[in-house]
Amino acid sequence: MKEQDILQTIVAHKRIEIKQQEEVVSMTQLENLLEDLAPCVSMKQRLAASPTGIIAEFKRRSPSKDWINREADAALIPPAYEQAGASALSILTDERFFGGTLKDIRTARPRTSLPILRKDFTVSRYQLCQAKVTGSDAVLLIASVLSAEECRTLARQAHELQLEVLLELHDEAELGHVNEFVDMVGVNNRHLGTFRTDVETSFRLADRLPKDFLLVSESGISQPETVRQLREAGFRGFLMGEAFMKTADPAATLSGFIKALQP
Repeated sequence: MKEQDILQTIVAHKRIEIKQQEEVVSMTQLENLLEDLAPCVSMKQRLAASPTGIIAEFKRRSPSKDWINREADAALIPPAYEQAGASALSILTDERFFGGTLKDIRTARPRTSLPILRKDFTVSRYQLCQAKVTGSDAVLLIASVLSAEECRTLARQAHELQLEVLLELHDEAELGHVNEFVDMVGVNNRHLGTFRTDVETSFRLADRLPKDFLLVSESGISQPETVRQLREAGFRGFLMGEAFMKTADPAATLSGFIKALQP
């Protein structure tokens, strides 16, 4: 697969996947499950109040590096992340390219009190309803796969479901996707066309991002000093996955990272 085709391939498959899922569980059936669900745990508030702001990610594989942690258990790692000091969780639910499923959120939800971000390539309200039913507190919207109008519609629908929204940007051209229904604005340091990472992307965009949103830096972060520098630049959330998941004990690695952040 050519590097520039990765994102396009993922999104095209995602649309097919959603249609197949709707044939099994219709939108009407899914909506009937939305009654009497627990209110979300605010990821935005947890990050704003946290001295570290680490969003620890549960991730088995990636298109660029293949399997990172094939046997990772969603019943064990997310609650261990909480014990280690994570401020929030990100759980990948794309199966074909990232080795995750919605079952991972259903498994983790009763085992942790941390806010959970459903991390996926969201292109429809159906996915928002899935996120709510499985116990997610927030959803990811990626500017590079949505028009500004689609982004605003999905963000509004997420709020109607009492889900918070993390809007992911990669460059200045996507700033127009920010809207009043967004709770957090993220900068992905991984280019979704090539999957190469460069944390300088966050620093480059720091002064261009709207100051009235909680800012999150995503991907490519591996050193405590980088987190300290990003905090100085205005970021309050730091989404980290591979730095922990590639190790034998992700939670212990996270614990060590947080200790290294302390003055």
